Amino acid sequence: MAKGMKEKMWHKAMGLAAVVVFVGFGLVVINLFRWQIVRGEELSNAALDQSLQSTTLSAMRGTIYDSTGKILAQSASVWTVVLEPAYFSYYDDPDATRRKVASGLAPILELDEEEIYEKTQGNSYFVYLKRRVETSVRDEINKFLEDNGISAGVRLIEDYKRYYPYGQVASTVLGFTGTDGQGLEGLELQYDTELRGTAGRLISAQNALGTDMPFEYEQYIEAEDGYNLVLTIDETVQSILEKYLAEGVEQFKVKNGAVAILMDVDTGGILGMATTPSYDPNDPFTIQDKNLLAQIDELPKDERDEAFNQAQLKQWRNKAVTDTYYPGSVFKMVTYAMGLEEGVVTEDSTFTCTGSITVPGWNDPIGCWYHAGHGTETLRQGLYNSCNPWAIHVGQLVGGKTFAKYREAFGFTESTGIDLPGEALTLYHSEQELELVASNLAVESFGQNFSITPVHMITAAATIANGGYLVTPHVMDRIVDQEGNIVKTADTSYRRQVVSQETCDVIIDVLRQNVEEGTATGGYVAGYRVCGKTGTSEKVAQHNEDPSKPMEYIASYCGFAPAEDPQYALLVFFDEPDDDTNGGYNGGNAVAGPYFAKMMGEILPYLGVEAQYSDEEYAVLDTVAPNVTGMTLDEAYAALEEAGLSYSVVGDESDGSIQVTAQVPASGGAAPKEGKVVLYTNGYDEDATYVTVPDFSGYDVTNASYVASINQLQISVSGSSSAAAEVTGQSVAAGEQVQIGTVITLSFVDNTNAETGDTVGTA
Repeated sequence: MAKGMKEKMWHKAMGLAAVVVFVGFGLVVINLFRWQIVRGEELSNAALDQSLQSTTLSAMRGTIYDSTGKILAQSASVWTVVLEPAYFSYYDDPDATRRKVASGLAPILELDEEEIYEKTQGNSYFVYLKRRVETSVRDEINKFLEDNGISAGVRLIEDYKRYYPYGQVASTVLGFTGTDGQGLEGLELQYDTELRGTAGRLISAQNALGTDMPFEYEQYIEAEDGYNLVLTIDETVQSILEKYLAEGVEQFKVKNGAVAILMDVDTGGILGMATTPSYDPNDPFTIQDKNLLAQIDELPKDERDEAFNQAQLKQWRNKAVTDTYYPGSVFKMVTYAMGLEEGVVTEDSTFTCTGSITVPGWNDPIGCWYHAGHGTETLRQGLYNSCNPWAIHVGQLVGGKTFAKYREAFGFTESTGIDLPGEALTLYHSEQELELVASNLAVESFGQNFSITPVHMITAAATIANGGYLVTPHVMDRIVDQEGNIVKTADTSYRRQVVSQETCDVIIDVLRQNVEEGTATGGYVAGYRVCGKTGTSEKVAQHNEDPSKPMEYIASYCGFAPAEDPQYALLVFFDEPDDDTNGGYNGGNAVAGPYFAKMMGEILPYLGVEAQYSDEEYAVLDTVAPNVTGMTLDEAYAALEEAGLSYSVVGDESDGSIQVTAQVPASGGAAPKEGKVVLYTNGYDEDATYVTVPDFSGYDVTNASYVASINQLQISVSGSSSAAAEVTGQSVAAGEQVQIGTVITLSFVDNTNAETGDTVGTA
C-alpha cells in the first residue's frame, strides 16, 4: 500500500478516535454535571435517607392539676422493648442465646415465643418487640437479662402513658388521649398543642447493605416535655357535684342525663362541671352503663357495632357544652332584667294573671302553670310565682327589637368562649321573627322554643349575680412550663356590661325571696341566703316529632349565693325525669331543687363561705356526736349530757364501769339537736340491733319524726322548713338494714307553689 494512503487512513482513524473520546468524555462531563450539580442535593439527601433510620422519642405530656394542686392527669414512664438481632452473632452460641431470650421474654411480655425467636434473626440493630410496658415489667426484663448474662441484643427505650388518678372524676372535662398520646376529647384535645411538647429523635445509621450499624453511630435528640395546665376545677367541688348528680339520676330514673355547673360569678372560672353519663378516661372505650351494654349485646350482629359506637360517643359528650336545651322558667330572670333596665316595668308594676294569656298568632291561649290564675301581682310576685303571663307581658313591653338586643348582650346568640371543644350553636328566633310574630316573642320570654347550652345559662345567671357584667367561662386558670414559670393565664376581664347594678339588686332580692317563700323553696340551704329560680321546660320539638308519646320535661334549678354578696352560681338540671318517681311532680323545684340544696350545702362551707343561722335555723341545727367509744358507761353518760344529747344502751348496762364498745351515730357524725346516741356494750348483733329503714316519702316533719321514732331511728331535716313541706328524698333507701339510732337525712320540699311544665299551647 502506498505510503500516502497509509498516512491518510491513520489520520482518519485518529480523527475518529478523537471524536469518540471527545463525545464520551463530554457525556461523562454532562452526567457528572447532572448528578453532582443539577441533582446533587437531591441524591445526597436520598443517600442520607437510605443510610439513616429515624425513631421518634415521645415527649412527656404535661400534667393537669386542679386549682388546689391535685393531679387530675399525668404521664408516667412506660417502656418500649426493642431487639437488636445483629448483636446475637457475637455470643459464643448465638442460636442458643436467641432461644433463651425468646423463652425468657415470652411469659414476661405475654407474647408468642416463636414470634420473638423469629425477630431475633437477621442483622438489624433495631426491631420493635412491644410498646408501652409498665415499669414493673421492665424490672422483670432487666432481672432476666442480668440473671442470664445477656448484655446485648435487648434494649429498653423510655416512653410515656397517660394516667387519671381520680378515675371518672371530671372525665368529660378532662377527656383522654389516644394510643399515640394525642388528645382526643376534652381539655386533652383543647390544649393538645401545649400539653404534648416536642418529640425527640433517635437517628441510627445503616451500612451499604441496609443493615443497622451499632449504637456508637446513633444520634440522640432529646424530647422537650409539654406544658402543665392548672385548672379552675376543684376536685372536691367536682366530686360533690358528681355524687349528688348520680344520686338524683338514680332517684328520679332520669332518662337522658343530667348536668351541674358551679361558676365563680366574678371571674367566670368553672369550679365544677359534672355530667351524666360519664366514663373512666383510663379506659375510655369501655361502656360504663352495664344495662346499656347488656341491651347492645342483645341486638342483631349487624346493628351491634353501630350501637356500641353511639354509646361511646354519648358517654364522651360533655352535655354542659355540646348539647342545647330549652332553659324554661330559669330564663325569666333575664326577661325581668330586660324590663327593669329599659324602664318599661318597675317593682311597683302590676299585672293580672287569669291563668292564661292570648297571643296573636297562637291558636290557643298560653297557660300559666297555675291554671286558676295568680290574680293581680306585683313584678316581684310575678317573678317568684314564676307566672308565665307576667313574663310574656314584660316581653311584650320590651318589644322584639329590644328583646333581641339584650339576648345578644347576655351572650345567647354567640359562643360563650369556653375553652372546651364542641360548644354547640344556639337556636333562636331572629329579630324580625320576634317583631313580626308575637307568639315567638311570647314563648321566648319564659324560656321556651329556643335552645341554648347549659354554659350559656349559667353565664347569664352569673351576669346578674355579679352586678351586670358578662364573663367568659373557662376551666384553664394558667399554663406553666416544667420549671413552674407561667406561660399564659386565663383572661378574666369582663366582656361587657349588660345591665346595671340597680337592676341586678332587684332581681337578686326577688330570687332570695323566691327561695324563702316562692316557687323555689326546694333549693333552701340552712344558714345561707340563697337566690334561686326553677325551670320546668317542655321538650316541644321532640314531642312534635311523635305526638303519640307523652311530653318530656327538663327539670332545672339555677341560683347563686350568698345573696348579700353573690360569689358562686350553680345550675342543676335533669333531662327527662320519670313522673312516677316523685308523686307526679316533675318540676324544677321538686326534682332539681333538693339537689341544688345538697350541693350548695356542702360546697359553700368548703369554699369558706360562712354560715349565718337564723334563730329558727339554729334551733333545729344538727350537732356533732362526741366520741364516747372506749369510755365507761358513767363517763359516756356525762359526756353526752354535756353535749345536750340523750342516750340509750344496747347490751349490758348493769354496771356504770362497763365499757362502751361502739356508738351510733359514730364519733363526729351528725346528730339531731337534743337527739340520742345509742351506746353498745356487747358489740353489734344483726337480729337485735339492726332495723329496716321505712319509706318516708310524702311525710311532713311531724309525721316523719314519729315514723322514725317508732322504728328506733332519728332524722336530720334538709331543705324547706315550711309546715307544708314533704319528704322527697332520704339518705338511706327504704328497705335497707341499719343500726338502731342511725340518723336518716330527709329532704323536704314545699310543692304547694311548685310550677309544673311550662304550658306553651299549640301554634
